[in-house]
Amino acid sequence: MATDMNIKAADFTNKRPSREEAKEAVRTLLRWVGEDPQREGLLDTPSRVVSAYEEFFSGYTKDAASELLKTFEDIEGFDDMVIVKDIDFVSHCEHHMVPILGKAHVAYWPDKSVVGISKLARVVDIFAKRLVSQENMTRNIVETIEGTLKPKGVAAYITANHQCMSIRGVNKGGSATDTAMFSGIFKEDMHVQKRFLDSIR
Repeated sequence: MATDMNIKAADFTNKRPSREEAKEAVRTLLRWVGEDPQREGLLDTPSRVVSAYEEFFSGYTKDAASELLKTFEDIEGFDDMVIVKDIDFVSHCEHHMVPILGKAHVAYWPDKSVVGISKLARVVDIFAKRLVSQENMTRNIVETIEGTLKPKGVAAYITANHQCMSIRGVNKGGSATDTAMFSGIFKEDMHVQKRFLDSIR
């Protein structure tokens, strides 16, 4: 379990079920929906589901802040925002465990150093590969960049389709949810905030 989001690895290490216990839980769900786990087409399903979950939720094994530790200070003369737009992600709703499909736009205004732009996408991906609410995912991205890089400001804007809303419940397939959070210069200077928002639209 990663150390960000105020979650310590030790809190869950001793409670984590074994792989076989996880597979048995899938067999239980198969029986619950009315299936026979011993049917030929389902024999390998528990193993496949557990492997898929390892990929879907790999963010729990990573620390987003550590992705930002390698920085570069050769930015003499650069005093403006850095924006990475259209970061595709797939996450899962913490309430129904169904997919969230979206894009994130992340910016920061460097102070003394910059970070490789791919690292911003990695931060998004780490938080996406957990059970999330979009609001908390947005906040965690901003707080991680803010706390690690100490820039002049950070901005994050996420737009996503929540399949817990589009394929069940109210069944509104065309709906999208937008969340945004700003810190530092992006929050204090409306001209800077508008530049960021205009650039991602």
